[in-house]
Amino acid sequence: MKLATFSLPTSPDSRMVGVLRDGFLHRVNAPSMKALLAEGPDRLADLTGPAGSEPGYRPEEVIFHPPVPDPGKFLCVGKNYRAHLEELKRTSLIKEMPDEPTGFVKLNECLTGHGVDVPRPKDVHRLDYEPEMVFVLGKSAYQVKPDDALSYVAGITLLNDLTCRDTQKREVASGTRFWTAKNAPGFGPLGPYVITMDEVSDPYNIWVTCRVNGELRMRVNTSEQIWRLARIIEHFSRLVPLMPGDLISTGAPGGVAVGKANAEALFLKPGDVVECAFEAPEMVLRNRIVAA
Repeated sequence: MKLATFSLPTSPDSRMVGVLRDGFLHRVNAPSMKALLAEGPDRLADLTGPAGSEPGYRPEEVIFHPPVPDPGKFLCVGKNYRAHLEELKRTSLIKEMPDEPTGFVKLNECLTGHGVDVPRPKDVHRLDYEPEMVFVLGKSAYQVKPDDALSYVAGITLLNDLTCRDTQKREVASGTRFWTAKNAPGFGPLGPYVITMDEVSDPYNIWVTCRVNGELRMRVNTSEQIWRLARIIEHFSRLVPLMPGDLISTGAPGGVAVGKANAEALFLKPGDVVECAFEAPEMVLRNRIVAA
């Protein structure tokens, strides 16, 4: 099942929660995605039935918002693929090697939806792409034991963790956790859907891709992650209570622009169209970069 937060072009500020059935988005009676998830798995199971009498909307005719626009917490694991670790070391974007999950936060104000243009600030010249699998929590989690980590997850979604590499390098040099480099308005394209776990046969066997203007820039399998959910959720929930609708992004794969010899030609520029995707279960997150 795929769930979305969307609005209609005629009422762009009136957000609705929808479930995708037979190619149409059907409205769900819930005030928000976070509220829907908080109702629990039985409520989600009710949505698998036939559509009601209300007509649905074609996905190409709606405005997509982040599927969870207002997570209480959006925790992002850093340095979670060995190839990306090597890229960061080569480019002086890390100064230490982790022996447990590390993280930073994405702010709600940076989140944006599928199909929405992302402004590149005029003083950002090295804007990079980072496609990442995100776990969406479906129930409260505190001091979680690793063995039942997946029972706290309602589904997965997709993040393009857009990053200003110049700012990130300065933040690393000063000892901060490079969070402003990743939190400009629009630097968090998310979605378009939450794919519920009944459609995810194995979250650690998903091919993640990134294309820019149709050119394949990376194709990496989530099996290459260093820290998996059991360790990640145990780590974060040992002191921090997690809630339904909270998000945990699992890190960028190797293959980002900054790690390439021709990086200057690969950094995102106004007019570029970025497509991050899961191959199966299939989902594409598409955004265009525009001048601020």
